[in-house]
Amino acid sequence: MKKFGIIMLAVGFVVMSAAPVAFAEETVGEKVQATANDAKRGVKKAANRVEEAVCMEGDVKCTAEKAGNRVIEAKDATVDGAKKIKNKVD
Repeated sequence: MKKFGIIMLAVGFVVMSAAPVAFAEETVGEKVQATANDAKRGVKKAANRVEEAVCMEGDVKCTAEKAGNRVIEAKDATVDGAKKIKNKVD
């Protein structure tokens, strides 16, 4: 019985070491898309900061607009990050 366990362990080791190893890499198209998403987020962020700097509607409305912009920016970053992870896994 002990001999059978050792043989099975050896066979398992050989099979596992001979199994092909997959390296998930982003394709060129996926990298371009990720870079475009980063650039688009950066432009939106800059535009939001300019709008916030020139806001003349009062403290409450400006603060609400600022908070709304941060929520949208966080959502965009999360969606883009999820796409990046998905592309790396594929």
